[in-house]
Amino acid sequence: MSRRQEAIVVEEEGVVEVGSENHELESIPGVGSVTAEKLASSGHDNLLSIAVSSPKELVELAGVTEATARKMIQFARDKLELGFESGEDVLRKREGIEKIHSGSQALDSLLGGGFETRAITEAFASYGSGKTQIGHALAVNCLKQYPDSYVIFIDTESTFRPERIVQMSKAVGLEPHDVLKRIKIARAFNSDHQVILAEKVDELVKQGLNVKLVVVDSLTAHFRAEFIGRGTLADRQQKINKHMHTLMRLAELHNLCVYVTNQVMARPDVFFGDPTEAIGGHIVAHASTYRLYLRRGKKGSRVAKLVDSPNLPEAEAAFFIDENGLKDI
Repeated sequence: MSRRQEAIVVEEEGVVEVGSENHELESIPGVGSVTAEKLASSGHDNLLSIAVSSPKELVELAGVTEATARKMIQFARDKLELGFESGEDVLRKREGIEKIHSGSQALDSLLGGGFETRAITEAFASYGSGKTQIGHALAVNCLKQYPDSYVIFIDTESTFRPERIVQMSKAVGLEPHDVLKRIKIARAFNSDHQVILAEKVDELVKQGLNVKLVVVDSLTAHFRAEFIGRGTLADRQQKINKHMHTLMRLAELHNLCVYVTNQVMARPDVFFGDPTEAIGGHIVAHASTYRLYLRRGKKGSRVAKLVDSPNLPEAEAAFFIDENGLKDI
């Protein structure tokens, strides 16, 4: 047999070349070097990412049959022993969760000590309520709290301001240019671009970037502009759902915090109480771990209301936003 013939093997999914470095993926039955390369290039380069994928996703990414995709997922889950575990085991895992400070003790206390890693925190409010300012403050305080970390800022509405980062950095005693170097900003021009940028965060982490915070400002602006009318609602929600699950997986796999801002609309059928409702409906609501509703308070203050949390009571916190960042009353 020639060297060329030795370099080729025939598998269930076709002819593939040997020599790939994705040995962990190639240990899965039915996966050769070509299939492993396709999976790795899409960010699925380990058993855990395969185990938490859906058969449809693997069919689209790797070009395998649905039956093979199901076998791949089942093999990865069996190998990692992904089944039931005790509450004590879950508690032990949660000891690795970290809290990123915002600069306001009141706001941090509202969230149980800060913005949690391995979670998505959504802030929804009308314009001028402080959603973006919290994102800037989180970025600076995260880099102070974790000196070797990086922040990813996905900007969909051209709201990122480096001048604001400079102001806040000086206030907490950091060198502004060093802080700006450790914030990676990407301007998303449409919903497809936004989705791709979120997926690329996984690549940055695997390249060695210690990402601790991902900010998406705002989450729904492009989806709201591109999908108009009730006829497109199902497609929009399906796309947002996939995007949120990408962010959810990033947070879980890399122990980072995801902070997303969201737009609101006024419900005309609400005659009593606050008619404000977040865009994205139940899809965004269910995918977010913590939900904050922001509004203007007295004397220029801002009020954050925790409207949803898996472990914290509904409560409010008031704070000011000035040139130095977030400040307690």
